[in-house]
Amino acid sequence: MSRRCSISGKGVLTGNNVSHAHNRTRRRFLPNLQAVSLFSEVLDKPVRMRVATSALRTIEKRGGLDAFLLSSRDGDLPQEALKVKRQIKKIQAKAA
Repeated sequence: MSRRCSISGKGVLTGNNVSHAHNRTRRRFLPNLQAVSLFSEVLDKPVRMRVATSALRTIEKRGGLDAFLLSSRDGDLPQEALKVKRQIKKIQAKAA
């Protein structure tokens, strides 16, 4: 399982630990990933994902998972999120 957010695509970054003597050693900056169940009103079921906490805040700000996915461009979303977005659009098209 990769350390990558299912919504934003945020992943591991690398950098340096710098000591007082200015010695540099490589280190990794890991994203704050949480396994969550986000409820989709259109699908009427929870969707399990590994999401960064920053992405969770953005989802809440935009009004839920469905609103977030529908307002996001396809190029900005990872494969897992695109799959859910397609399911949402499919059900909305049936209802209309």
